Amino acid sequence: MAPEYPESNRVGMSDDEMDQMLTERGVGVLSLADDNVAYGIPLSFGYDAELNRLYFVFLRPGETSRKEDFAEQTSRASFTVWDCPSRYEWKSVVVEGELHPIADDEWSRVNDVLDDNAWYPSLFSETEPMQDMLGWELRVDHRSGLQRRSA
Repeated sequence: MAPEYPESNRVGMSDDEMDQMLTERGVGVLSLADDNVAYGIPLSFGYDAELNRLYFVFLRPGETSRKEDFAEQTSRASFTVWDCPSRYEWKSVVVEGELHPIADDEWSRVNDVLDDNAWYPSLFSETEPMQDMLGWELRVDHRSGLQRRSA
């Protein structure tokens, strides 16, 4: 027997609600593709509402980076953020756009945005040598948000 669900309260999110969510969450999943192979990566991100861009930093602890390889092959990427405090209350935003490496002269702005709203997990030891830090931006050209509020 299927569970009974309260009457649906799913509604689209306004631009302001999507901006708020992208500013507050700080972590989500970047989806990349190389031919017929998909790759979803949980990542911290910074959101620049003024330029409508998401910024990411890929850490490369070795000579190669699967993230970098997939990013270079992906013509359009998507990124998803969500919040799900309960079974009947949730919201999510999906953004899509072109992915580009960050130019050297853009790092100051990118660092400011990352400092404002990115969330950094502790993945690597402070003493573990990194080969490189690679910056990427997703230039958002489409986004959608959906939410369900408790009745």
